[in-house]
Amino acid sequence: MQKAKDIMTTSVVTLDPGTTVVEAARMLIENKINGAPVVDKKGELVGVLCQSDLVAQQKRLTMPTLFTLLDGFITLSSQEDLDREIERISAVTVAQAMTAPPRRLSPDTPVDEIATIMVDKKLYTLPVVDAAGRLVGVVGKEDVLKTLFG
Repeated sequence: MQKAKDIMTTSVVTLDPGTTVVEAARMLIENKINGAPVVDKKGELVGVLCQSDLVAQQKRLTMPTLFTLLDGFITLSSQEDLDREIERISAVTVAQAMTAPPRRLSPDTPVDEIATIMVDKKLYTLPVVDAAGRLVGVVGKEDVLKTLFG
């Protein structure tokens, strides 16, 4: 059974949390990648920014559903969810738009587990970190698809 270390891309394009979303979008498009790990100044993995995070900026804001009970209003979603959605729609930097904390793979994660995470969690850019927590690669959808050929 193949593992993350067998299929991962090791020449990883990374983003800085302070990078603007416009520059990040340009980097993703120019490198023809769906997403990139976000690494802080200390070299620590702090998030992942995907094209879907940037596309989310173009969506309509979903207002919380309210209902009245005994002359009081009750929301069916939390204020935190609304605040996070507003922050993502209005994001200017990678730190504001990225998914954090990131889901991490170890180099020994089996491909079937990677595929399960991608499908079940809808995460298609998965950073691979070694035992010391250093970023050593990234696995994307295309990397998993390539396993079908060999």
